[in-house]
This record gives sequence, structure tokens and C-alpha cells, in this order.
Amino acid sequence: MAGPIGTHKARRKRKVDAFFGPLPGHGTIVVDPTTKAQRPAFPLVAFLWPAKGSVSQWVTLPLILMIVGLFRWTTGFWGYSGFQKPPMHGDFEAQRHWMEVTTHLPISDWYCYDLQYWGLDYPPLTAYHSWILGKIGSLISTDWFALFTSRGLEDPSLKVYMRATAFISEYLIYVPAVVVGLRHFARMQGTTPWEASIALVAFLMQPATILIDHGHFQYNTVMLGFAVASVSSMFAGRYMWSCVFFVASLGFKQMALFYAPAVFAFLAGICLFPRINVPRFLGIAVVTLISFALLYTPLWLGALYESYRGIVPQQAPAPPLLETLPYKFDEGAWYYPLILQTAQSIHRIFPFARGLFEDKVPNIWCAINTFHKLHKYSSSTVQRAALLATSAAIVPPCLILFSKPRKDLLPWGMAATAWGFFLCSYQVHEKNVLLPLLPMLMVLGGEGGLLPSTRAWVGFANVLGAWTLFPLLKRDELRVPYTVLTLLWAYLLGLPPTSLSIYQNGLSGGLTAPVKILHLSFYLVMVVWHVFEAFVLPPQGKPDLWVVLNVLIGAAGFGFCYLWCLFRLSEESGLIRKKRSSGDSKEKKKDQ
Repeated sequence: MAGPIGTHKARRKRKVDAFFGPLPGHGTIVVDPTTKAQRPAFPLVAFLWPAKGSVSQWVTLPLILMIVGLFRWTTGFWGYSGFQKPPMHGDFEAQRHWMEVTTHLPISDWYCYDLQYWGLDYPPLTAYHSWILGKIGSLISTDWFALFTSRGLEDPSLKVYMRATAFISEYLIYVPAVVVGLRHFARMQGTTPWEASIALVAFLMQPATILIDHGHFQYNTVMLGFAVASVSSMFAGRYMWSCVFFVASLGFKQMALFYAPAVFAFLAGICLFPRINVPRFLGIAVVTLISFALLYTPLWLGALYESYRGIVPQQAPAPPLLETLPYKFDEGAWYYPLILQTAQSIHRIFPFARGLFEDKVPNIWCAINTFHKLHKYSSSTVQRAALLATSAAIVPPCLILFSKPRKDLLPWGMAATAWGFFLCSYQVHEKNVLLPLLPMLMVLGGEGGLLPSTRAWVGFANVLGAWTLFPLLKRDELRVPYTVLTLLWAYLLGLPPTSLSIYQNGLSGGLTAPVKILHLSFYLVMVVWHVFEAFVLPPQGKPDLWVVLNVLIGAAGFGFCYLWCLFRLSEESGLIRKKRSSGDSKEKKKDQ
């Protein structure tokens, strides 16, 4: 029986091409001026060219995830940190050892046990993650995490298990966060789903992250995934959830502090501008405090329960934090285990006694130390210098985010702040370069993110970042994965040394001549460095010459990346007049 006439409203037909297809001036297509024929602007676009138009993103997403997963898993076939290098081995053994410690020792001993052999020095969420993975692994083989006797174990089956834990952890946290975060950012910026898929492939195929987590071996993507989830929640306007996710990121690895000033500045700004919002401020403050409390709750409850049962923690020096307090706590009080565990974990998480930097790191301190040795200064003097330099680097982007708390500025602000930390802060590792690279990758999914003016800088930073990791990767026998992944990523994005197309004249949204000279000079130096490193022995008395040159070149390049991110943040915020490309101008006229 037919319904009443006129009660049904026909659904509006979606404009397929406008919604899914590429838009002029977005950097993905090149239009022939005479024939008006379209062609891909760079190889990654060509690979996804059949998906433009009416193909749903849910068709392409499974294919993308399978392909990027294949490269991650095959990278795991190669060497890892510390293989056959006793007595300390490397980061692989550190991660395995923490699973051993957390599954066999009382929780009050986690931050105290045998600190000279890979003592736990990450926040509690890493410890809980290690406990879960250790328990699961022990069900497969009790030998993998047997207390003390499993040290330095190099069982091939253990390697497969550890590789699988890194893979699964990434696909449970990092990959969903990146997919959702890029989708939110693309919608906010008016980017089509097809273009967002191109940015997603570039994001997930970034070589440095794959090489460190699935080659060298770490779980950085868990921390980075929580950070992306926090930013994604801010894009969606869910500020309380963003606090929860960011505390989780900090709770997994303290290196997430690289983002903390930018996140704090943005959240403070939205509470004050355009008008004071007291409920929002209180909500953010309360949720953050509750999140930190929940982070430490298992550690506290475990310490209280073990104290109640009379289990005495491992003997370790009193945490310096307690020694410096003017008030002395009663060691017999019921709450003392809580104070002790908190102070000991903070002492382990922030190891100021280790020095300004470890190994050869491409930041200003390691570069300066090449010509002027810094070890002759006291630790307190060096710490103050690092604090002043870091503050000078991060204050400008934080002030912009605070005074203009716009969601679209978050990737730029976080990138500039993270670069400031990497270049100037205390106790930086070469692997920390992953932190500033991540928000730079995020901008690929925004308006004009795939134009040469942006893609060239993002590509330059990521290729340079992978290049500075080469001395570390070489020690782990990862030269082949490094070469394949870095050249493949450069090829997909149309970057040197595989292609010079991005630096051609006449491209919409192209680069200025000084930037072209700067980038090409660095690419040339990187290629020449590889030739010398591979075939020319360093002179006697200077065995680290090639590594030191890597540091100096990398530090200079990263300095330019910091300045570019700060410039783009100032430009996007309106502090500097934005120069629009010809493609953007045409779009504006078309919209009007």
C-alpha cells in the first residue's frame, strides 16, 4: 500500500567528484594547459589514481593497512639493537628485560631492581605494557622471561614474538589514531577523502618510524599513537578526552613532553579566548589530575598491598627528590610506600645525572661539543643553559597557540615546539627526532599539504631525519631496510634523490629559488656523505669523522626545519601575511 503523497523527501544526491576527487590547486594533479588532461603530480598519487572518484575510502583503507604492514613485518626480518653484543646487548634486550622484571618481581621492586642492567626508566604505562606482554609471552615459553637466566637470550622464536608485539601494539593504538586523526584534520581543512588517503600512505610509510620500532626495536608508536589521539580529540572538540590521551602518551614515554608546552598553551588558550570559560578550565584540570592518578594507581596499590604483607622493596639509594625536600617523611608511616614509589619512579624517568646528550645526536649541544667541549662545565651550568635555550625556542610557538588557539594551528605549533626541544633540550636521543617529524606529517592531510611548497619541506625533514639515524641503524645491520624504505618513500613523494620534479619551475604552489638551493644542497651533501662513509676510511685519530659530520649537517638541517615550522605557524595564524599560490587564487575566485 502506497504511503501518503508528499510525505517522503528524496535524498539529495551526493556530488561524487567534488567529494571524493582531487581539487585543482591541492597539489595532487597536474593539468595540461592546452588539452586540460589531468595527470598525477607524483608517484604516490599515481598508485592511488584508480581510487579517485567514487571509490569509498573503506575500500582503499584495508589495502593501505595491508601494504604498510607488509613493510613493517619484512623490516623485522633484519637485525635489531644489541644482537650478539654482550654484556648489555641493546634496546631489544631492555624491552625484554622489563617484561622479565615486571612479571617476576613485586611491583614495589620494578623501579629499584638491578638498576645497572637496564633498570626500568620509563613511566608506569610502559611497565604495565611490559607486564601484559611478558605474561602473554610466558604462556608460550617460560624461558623467554625467566628471572636472571633469560638475560641476553637470542632465541629466534623470541625475536618473532617481540616483533609481533611491536606490530600488534602499533596496529591497536598508532594506526587507528592516525587514520581517525587525519580524517578529522582533512574534514576540518576541506581536503577530500582521496587526498587524505594519499597523506595517510605517506604518514604510515615514513621510514624513520618503521626503522626504529620494527628494525632497531622499540615501542615509540604507542606513545606517538596516544599523542595523535589527543590531537585528534582536540580537532573533534573533545578536550577532556584529549587530556586523557595525552596523559597516556606521557605515561608511556616521557619524551611526549616535547609536545606538552604546545598542548598546554592550546588548552589554556581555549579556556581564555575569545572569552573566559571556567567550566572548561575546571573540566580540563580535573580530568588531567584524575588521569595522572589513575596512571599511578596500580603502582600505589601494589606498593601498599606489598607493604601490608611485609614484602620489603629492593635496597636502592634513596631517591634524590626525597633527599632534597626540607621535610623528612616517617618511613614507618602507612603512606610512605606511596611517597617512595612516586619519588623513585620520577628519579628514574628523569635521569639528569646521565648528561646533556647520549651518543652523537644532531642537536646544537652535540654540534657545539665538536668544537668546544662542554664537559668542563658543571652539570648545573649545562642544565641551565639547556633550559634557557629550550625556553627561547619553544616560547614563540606556544605564545601563538595560546593567543590564537585554533585547531588548524596545532600541527604547526607542535612541530615547532618539538623541534625546539630536540635541538636545545637536555638528555636528547637521536631517536627523539620521531617526535617533531610526526606533526609535520600531519600537515600533509591539510589544505595545500600536498603542494610542493609544503610537501618538499615535510619530505626534506623526514629524509634528513632518517639519514641522521643511519649511524645507529648501521650498528644494527639495518643498512638494506634503511636504503629501501628511504628511497621508496622519497620516490613515492617525488623527492630527491629519486626525482627532482618537485623543484621544477612553473608548478602551482612551488618553491622559491633560495629554498630549492638549500634543499638540493643538503640532498647532495647527504648522498656524498654516504659515498665517503661507504668507501673512504676516516683519517687516523678521527675514527668518528663521518658520524660527527652527520651530526653537524643534521643539526643545521633541523634548525632550518624549526624555522620553517615557526614561519608557517606565524603565517597560518595571521601574524605574517600569507602568500597564496596561483592555484589557491584560482580556487578563491571560483568559490566567490
